[in-house]
Order: sequence, then C-alpha cells, then structure tokens
Amino acid sequence: MTKSVKNKNGSEEFTISLEFATEKPNLSGDWMNFFLLMLLYIIQGFPKGFAIGFSIILQSKKLVNYEDQAALSIALWPQWMKILWAPIVDASYIQWIGRRKCWLLLLQSFMGSMMIFMAKNIDDWLPETGKPNLKMLTTIIFIINILSATQDIVVDGWALTMLKKKNVSYCSTCNIIGIITGMFVSSICFVLLVSEDFSNKYFQITPGAGGLITIKTFIYTWGIFILIITLLIGVFKKEKNVKLEENYVKLNVVQNYKLLWKILKLSRVRILAVALITMRIGYISMENTVSNLKLIDAGISKDDMMMVGVLNYAISLSTPFFTSKYITSSKPMSYYLKIMPFKLLWAITYAALIYLTPNLIRKNEVIDVPIYYYVILGSIIFINEIMSVLMMLLVFSLFCRISDPRFGGTYMTLFNTLYFLGYLVSNTVVLKLIAIFTFSECSNEMNNNCSTADLKNLCKTIEGNCEVYIDGYYTIIVLNMVIGFIWYIVFRKTLIEYESLNQSQWLINVKQYKTTKLNDNRSISL
Repeated sequence: MTKSVKNKNGSEEFTISLEFATEKPNLSGDWMNFFLLMLLYIIQGFPKGFAIGFSIILQSKKLVNYEDQAALSIALWPQWMKILWAPIVDASYIQWIGRRKCWLLLLQSFMGSMMIFMAKNIDDWLPETGKPNLKMLTTIIFIINILSATQDIVVDGWALTMLKKKNVSYCSTCNIIGIITGMFVSSICFVLLVSEDFSNKYFQITPGAGGLITIKTFIYTWGIFILIITLLIGVFKKEKNVKLEENYVKLNVVQNYKLLWKILKLSRVRILAVALITMRIGYISMENTVSNLKLIDAGISKDDMMMVGVLNYAISLSTPFFTSKYITSSKPMSYYLKIMPFKLLWAITYAALIYLTPNLIRKNEVIDVPIYYYVILGSIIFINEIMSVLMMLLVFSLFCRISDPRFGGTYMTLFNTLYFLGYLVSNTVVLKLIAIFTFSECSNEMNNNCSTADLKNLCKTIEGNCEVYIDGYYTIIVLNMVIGFIWYIVFRKTLIEYESLNQSQWLINVKQYKTTKLNDNRSISL
C-alpha cells in the first residue's frame, strides 16, 4: 500500500510505502538477514567495550586517576562525531559492489588491520610494570572507534533495506543484541581472560603464569576474526541494487548536507535533539563506567566485578526476546516514560550499596566479600539492567519508525548520534565533576587538600594518606536525579505527542523536498 504526500501547493513531493504499517512483523524468510545484521553489530560493539575493558584494567592497577579516565573516555567520542561525515557515506558509493557493502568492506578491513597493529605493539604500550603509554592507547582506540562509528552509519542504513519493510522494527533488536554481545566479549571476557587472579582462582593456574590468554593474543584474534568475516561478506553477500528500490532518489554529497541541515532546522527535530541529548543525565551515575569504578575503589576486585557483569550482559541479551511486543508497538515512548521514574529512583539503591560496601566486605581491615553481598549486588544490577535495555530498545524502535530508508545512513546516524552524544558527554562530565566535588585532606597535614598530584606525593612522603571526607559521587548522583525528574516533566507531553503522529506526518515535517526526474534516475532539488 502506498500514499502520496503533497506539499502546500498541492504538487506531489514524494510517495511513501505504508506496507510496514499494515503488515505484522514476521521474520520468516528474513532470518539470515537478521543474523547477519546482528553479526555486523557485534563487530561494531567491540571497540566500545574495548575502551571500557582497558579502563577497568588500568583502574585496577592503580596507575590512573579519574582525570586520566576522563581522557580515555574521549576515545569513544567518534560515536557522536560520525554525523559530520554521515552524508558523505550515504551519498558516495561504488554501484557494482553495493551502496553499503563497498563501505563495509573497506572499513572492516582497516579495523581488523588496526587491531593486528595494536596487538604487535601492546606489550610496549601497556607493560607489566611502569606507567602505560596512555596517549598511544587512547589514540589507537580512538582511530578504531572512528572506523566503528563509520561502520555504524553503513550498517544502520543497510538495515533499513536489508530486512523486509514489515520487519524494520527488528533493526533495534539486532542493534542492541549485537552491540551488547560485542561489548560483552571485548570488556567482560577481555578483562577475565587476561586476568592472572581470575585464572588462579577459577582454573587453578600456577601463580605467575598470567591469565588464560595474553592481551596481545586477544587483540590479535579479534583482528583476524574481523578480516575473515569481511572476506565472507565480500564473497557471499549481495546487496540489492539501490536503483530498483521503491522511490529511489539519488543525492550527491552537497545535497545530502543540505538535507541534513534542513532537517536540523525543523523545530520538531530540534526539540527531539535536546530530549535525546539530555535524557540519560538523570541516571548516568548508574551506568557501568561510573558505578563499576566506584565499586572497585570501594574494594571489590575487578575480576569479581566482571563476574557480576556476566549477569549484566546475560540480562541485556535476553531482554529483547521477552519484550518484543513493546519494542514493535506504535507507542514506544509511552512505555519509555512509564519506566523512567522508577529508573531515576533506582539510583538511591546504587548510592546506598556503594556507601555501605566498605563495611559489608571488610572484616578487621581484610577484604572478605560475603555471598549475600553478591546476591544484593546482582539483584540491583538485574533490575537496573532490565530497565536500561528496554528503554534503549524503545528509543531505537522510534528511530527505525521515523527514518527514511532511502537516506537511512543519514537519518539513523543523526538520531543515534544525538542519543549517544548524551551518554558520552554526560559520562565524561560526571567523571570530571566527581573529581571536582570530592574533597580530601592529608592525614598527617590538615593544610594539604591532596588536590593535585604533587600534593598527593607530598602526603605520601610524610607517610600520610589522602583521606576523602566528601565524596563527589553522592553529590552528583543527587544532582542527576533532580535533573532527570525535571527532564521528565518538561519532555513527557511532547514525546507522547510526537509518537502519536503517523508515518506520513513525520515525513511531511521532516522531509520537505521535491523530486525531479533526470535522465537515469531521480534527484532532489533542495
């Protein structure tokens, strides 16, 4: 079924298909594409988890502080910078290879090669003893994330046409399951497999023999894996000819940037952008990076945190299968808004647990974590993770519904960038603010506030300890909750109104252009 949408003058602007609106999702005949998309998202998720894994390893070795962690978190910033080059990726391609496939082969080949290059040098950049080469590690992870971010543009655009139109809402499921799996392997599995303490405790490996595998082996193996998958896709997967797609239109790079600018100027998109960038501020302190670092500081070993994290990822992977009726519904943001107040209040449980952890796990100044502590920690993470994953799926479901598949790379990248930008900026700022709002003093000299590295070293020279008397984490978590509830009040009515609009209404307000026929295809006059 199709519908012609006309502009104010009555002339036809474009024609849209309403097939997905009338047919129920059914993956019959689409399973191979479903699993391929999931595999591509796994590769995309690897660099994100990789940065988290390195962050945890460095923190456990006590070789970096929170400011260094904030610097390392910049390696993930290409995930929101990708909108700057998304129109180029969407408009430029080699037709005989495939609009998305030609980019995918190039990007994943470079990604695998960079992983192999990193593996060859990792022993020098991250030595067993001594200060790591944080600058080089951050640079390489940053480059890998640029490649991953660009691959995200390609895969998001391909997902809208690879699956049948009635199954487009499953793109968010492929996205979440794939990225979470990639992050699980490159963070949880990475940290545990290279950990000597983990191998000694659970596999009775001789102390001093190192982990089950080395960091070098792990990185090298993934580099080879990415190259093999890329080769198989190049040989066996064919992409649909874009010229045969319904309502095919061809934009050059300049027109694509004009289209992007035109979208960004629309009041509805600007309001949605503000909502997406700020929606995670309220509960960012419960996200993995901040909460895990605080628990490690409180005395929980990184290996124990990773074992608890296995539960975390297991929940993340299973949640989409049990919540598909909400994800594919026509009111995803209504469900999101119902969950959000509970999510914000759940921060209280995190703050209480972190505050009580030192007393719960120590006996006579010796760390001895009781079983009931893991039960409490696992329960808190279980509930939090279900809410987090479901909320993310609902937001991505909205993106899939309102994005035009003809320019899918640009549209999906715009919405994903705005959403991910909110996480990255909030995460980096929170890490900085925790350091700023944390106040310490030297136990042997009250006038030394331990605010700089030199003052901390001076305290150590007089055999003192920098003792925290105000922990900035608790200040920030309260501030985040307040901001979160303000966000809820401000945007609730608007988001419900936006999701109530049908597809054609979104297209009228988001895609205001008219098409003109050229000799060989259709082009756009902006």
